[in-house]
Amino acid sequence: MPTFAAFDGTELAYHVHADGAAARPLVCVPGGPMHDSRYLGDLGGLAAHRGLIMFDPRGTGASGVPSDLSSYRCDRLVDDLEALREHLDVDRLDVLAHSAGTNLAVMYAARYPQRIDRLVLVTPSAAALGLTVTPEMRLAVAQLRSGEPWFAPAYAALQHIVAGEGDDWQAIDPFSYGRWDAAAQAHRAADERHRNDEAAAVFAADGAFDPEATRAALAALVAPVLLVAGETDLNSPPEMVAEMAALLPGATLTVQAGAAHFPWLDDAAAFTAAVDGFLRSEGSEASAASAASEGSAASDQVVAVR
Repeated sequence: MPTFAAFDGTELAYHVHADGAAARPLVCVPGGPMHDSRYLGDLGGLAAHRGLIMFDPRGTGASGVPSDLSSYRCDRLVDDLEALREHLDVDRLDVLAHSAGTNLAVMYAARYPQRIDRLVLVTPSAAALGLTVTPEMRLAVAQLRSGEPWFAPAYAALQHIVAGEGDDWQAIDPFSYGRWDAAAQAHRAADERHRNDEAAAVFAADGAFDPEATRAALAALVAPVLLVAGETDLNSPPEMVAEMAALLPGATLTVQAGAAHFPWLDDAAAFTAAVDGFLRSEGSEASAASAASEGSAASDQVVAVR
């Protein structure tokens, strides 16, 4: 398993999924926060089109535990990505990040804009840019699942959570997947085994995020950005993801029909077509639109954000 040294000497690891793909590799940053990369799998078969470098953040998976636990803070993790770029000996990175990991990717793009070639943000977190996901957003998206047999108790639990009156997070697990089937349940059951809770508690500690400074830096970003939202994702509602896209010059937003927080599991063909098309394209807007129409019978909504 390949490893490299972070700037503080911590040994970090990554896993390679290539499947014979000749294109430049895509560095993949997991969410959690502070989850190892295993839950990403091969991103719905994306490895058939693009070599994937699946990064295990410090303290997770095969990566070492740092001597300074405060280095789990998101802003301090940014230089781990830069150390990975140096280790790979490339001038620029294509980066895909999921959920909480998008905070790290966005802050990397703000600090090292010249090192980003293309950036893909999948069901992104609002924290690094200071956006707000309101209870109303979450409840409206949840209502889209009202025909599901599990809906009534899950929605009641969600109402209590957003009102600050409950914490039955397990009850709302079905909302995280486009289909609450055996595969989704197995994926969720494996989740807790691969997250470093001690690191997660530090990830968003005081000082981790400076939304005003990050927004200002990203206003000058020239790299194309694709944001992938799940139509029914109450963790990263499409309304919030659209607000994020509006902060990134020339960004493209695709809303994957019928998908929730893990769109590569909900419709692998639509997800891989949109992401691979974006990475291959000269113009990300045209590519994402074409990929969405080819990837699934249920067309995604694709919006170029200026």
